[in-house]
Amino acid sequence: MNKINIYNQTEEKIDIPFKKIKSVLKYTLKRELINNAICNIIIIDNAKIQQINYTYRHINAPTDVLSFALEEENMINPTNKRILGDVYISIDKVKEQSLKFGHSELRELTFLGIHGLLHLLGYDHLDEESEKIMIEKQKEVLNKHGIKR
Repeated sequence: MNKINIYNQTEEKIDIPFKKIKSVLKYTLKRELINNAICNIIIIDNAKIQQINYTYRHINAPTDVLSFALEEENMINPTNKRILGDVYISIDKVKEQSLKFGHSELRELTFLGIHGLLHLLGYDHLDEESEKIMIEKQKEVLNKHGIKR
């Protein structure tokens, strides 16, 4: 059984149903044939994500989502649980981008969660073909759950 943890590390109350997001992310794992995995979604603000972005990517600007995989290919894990890693999402970017794209904060936060989770599973968007694959997977999962723009 897969487990998704969502942690709000901001000072503000977030009025987005985390239960729905967890359900969508668990579906994403199931769709990718991933079982017995753990992933953390950590919601932070622009200042914190900018700090992390600078520390690990040497980019001194806030971004919407950062993924940090904890699992290595040949890792020995006596618990048989896959510890996928952590996905950091800026709540400030969620709000900004939901307004920019004209959809709900639920849609934006869920989209970024799926995006970050796919990165943990090895997907990327470094070229046009891999970006197309990621975008299609994200759209399919969101559409399946009725989370539309």
